[in-house]
Amino acid sequence: MPIYILATKLQNPDLVAKRKEQGEKYLELVKEKVPNIKWIAHYAMLGPYDFLDIFEAKNELEAAKVSLLSRAAGATFAESWTAIPYTDFLKLVEDLK
Repeated sequence: MPIYILATKLQNPDLVAKRKEQGEKYLELVKEKVPNIKWIAHYAMLGPYDFLDIFEAKNELEAAKVSLLSRAAGATFAESWTAIPYTDFLKLVEDLK
């Protein structure tokens, strides 16, 4: 399955006190609405984003649902990217020779 990266910012600093509860609620919502998602990693970030999630999804439509659900669960900003494994990228480069 394709790999996607989701970077999010929290809605406001007051949510920090409830972060664990809201994070669990978000994961349950994603599990219910997009059951085929496979989580690879979840990181709290320093810098312009608060969290970074790496996951597999069937396609970009399912990845978009994960992003939209993060907004519904309290993120004020969500940005999604497609990730290409490095070995696959090298094959693409070889195909261009």
